[in-house]
Amino acid sequence: MSGHHDPMQLSPELEELSRVRHQFEGMMLQYKFGIDEIMTKLNILREEFSHRDDYSPIEHVSSRLKSPESILAKAVRKGLEPTIEQIAAEVHDIAGVRVTCSFISDAYRVYDMLAAQNDIKVLQVRDYIAAPKENGYQSLHMLIEVPVFLSERVHPVKVEVQIRTIAMDFWASLEHKIYYKYEGQVPETLLAELRDAAATANRLDVTMERLHDDVKALGSSTGRYIDPNKAGAIELPDTLLRTFWPQADAPAPVPAPAELPRLRSSDV
Repeated sequence: MSGHHDPMQLSPELEELSRVRHQFEGMMLQYKFGIDEIMTKLNILREEFSHRDDYSPIEHVSSRLKSPESILAKAVRKGLEPTIEQIAAEVHDIAGVRVTCSFISDAYRVYDMLAAQNDIKVLQVRDYIAAPKENGYQSLHMLIEVPVFLSERVHPVKVEVQIRTIAMDFWASLEHKIYYKYEGQVPETLLAELRDAAATANRLDVTMERLHDDVKALGSSTGRYIDPNKAGAIELPDTLLRTFWPQADAPAPVPAPAELPRLRSSDV
């Protein structure tokens, strides 16, 4: 009958809500895939350095995907239209990766290695190490675009990568907690102390890197040997090594005995 209503059929409003939800979930999944791509690249670099050198410039890597509530709140603050297209175009920090390094030079080294990969497009760089924020914040930010290979197409995804030292990361974590506790209304005396702490952290970074360079120079001048096992190399079993180095199975040659002195007739 024409007047019969199918109870399984959604109203136009619910159908539109379901469509928007599906699109939003698809967008979030693409950003997750973008994070996965960058995390894989960084972990490959980290493991390569651990195998090749006596230390890696990458100490720690973490990631975060902005919550839907935070994304919509930021879209409202920016005055954006509540559409997937507008959000994807104007909200740049939905996907984030943080790289923690030991030294300042390592932060730039990691940046150079990422920027040199031919499937990564650098969209924006903000160097808060060379030019710290007014509150003392230091970090190297790069907004990059990485291709995500889906089943039927390739989708470019923006990921914000923050590269900083351990000291910078400690300061930023403390500053975030303080701002959260005071709901953004931090007393000026505390802000001044935070700026002083940022300067102290920077001096620590500079001093520790100088000491590290001195130790490296001393090691190279003395010809110090680095045990590859201690550098994180993969330990191979002896049986496998003998496959590539058959000489390892050959018995060591017996040294020829020294020639005995001849007896003289007078000695008999």
